[in-house]
Amino acid sequence: MPLGLIALALGGFGIGLTEFVIMGLLPEVSADFQVSEATAGWLISGYALSVVLGALFLTAAVTHLPRKPVLASLMVLFIAGNLLCALAPDYSTMMVGRVIAALCHGAFFGIGAVVAADMVAPNKKAGAIAIMFTGLTAANVLGVPLGTLLGQQAGWRSTFWAITAVGVVALVGIVLLVPKIAHERSAGLRGELQAFKSRQVWLSITVTVLGYGGVFGAFTYIAFTLTNVSGFAPTSVPWLLILLGVGLFIGNTLGGKAADKNVDKTLMVILPALVVILAVFALTATNQPMTIACLFLMGGIGFATVPGLQMRVMKWATAAPTLASGANIAAFNLGNALGAWLGGVTITAGLGYTSPIWAGAGLTALAVIVMAYAGAIGRSATASSEQKLPSDVELQSAQAH
Repeated sequence: MPLGLIALALGGFGIGLTEFVIMGLLPEVSADFQVSEATAGWLISGYALSVVLGALFLTAAVTHLPRKPVLASLMVLFIAGNLLCALAPDYSTMMVGRVIAALCHGAFFGIGAVVAADMVAPNKKAGAIAIMFTGLTAANVLGVPLGTLLGQQAGWRSTFWAITAVGVVALVGIVLLVPKIAHERSAGLRGELQAFKSRQVWLSITVTVLGYGGVFGAFTYIAFTLTNVSGFAPTSVPWLLILLGVGLFIGNTLGGKAADKNVDKTLMVILPALVVILAVFALTATNQPMTIACLFLMGGIGFATVPGLQMRVMKWATAAPTLASGANIAAFNLGNALGAWLGGVTITAGLGYTSPIWAGAGLTALAVIVMAYAGAIGRSATASSEQKLPSDVELQSAQAH
């Protein structure tokens, strides 16, 4: 395994930690800055919106530049944003720091996925992308609980100092370990935009929004489900989330291996399986052993889709994958926002704390339909192009004449 993948994974770990650890530190942050919980919550929403903007516009701005220096520069931006958060004297400065850190998120994963795929053989590309995203899953498994504990014990600023240090180590790793891809060619912004003429690229992005939205529709309000429906004590929630994170880690790894063999078949197995596990979870949420099993499977099956979803966009973007890859990172975050919003709507409507899980199952079912359609026309296009190619017999006949 190329060591550069470890550096990219470490960068992903730091970025994932920045995105998610604030959820556990909101009470401390709101108390320190003397703002309401809802106002403090904008530190999460503002980050998510900035991820989408960065994934699209920042990626577009750097498509003509060599990818390794861009990744290093993005990590410098990440370090600056988190350093500003650690030093922030007031809420507004903290928000600025969050926005700066978030701008690099989508571009880093979008460009990093292309670089990771270029480091390995063609039949290992999805696995390489999975390794990079392992950093993100590790942030959920270990980083968020430990970061929250550190912030609670030593003050929330200590967590952002630690994240800043992770960014510095990742920056050094990228500079020293990520190779400059010898055959790297930039299509430029105009060339990268050509990828969006592909119907398959748009279909892939739609599957990402719906499929990932289904996972986060269930995940966003999971603490309420675990305590109010399943009957777990609030002190048990962090340990249950670690179990979910272990599922994420395993699913991400296995999903990458499967997607390397056949992306579309992998997604057409995993997405329907996710619908089933979400439905089972919603039906059995009052049963604690079933809840534990479903929580693990939801994490594993849900994140098993990630390498395939990212690889599919890059596959159909062909010679100009960078901006399409960044757009798909934006799609993950749009799915996150869509799932969280829809889950909140169902709770507000009085449908109970299992309703976000049902909403997630519904979104994922839509993803299955779109994926089935995309796969069908993709196979049709492939078969059509193969029919246009001359057979060996025709070639030999032409050579004989």
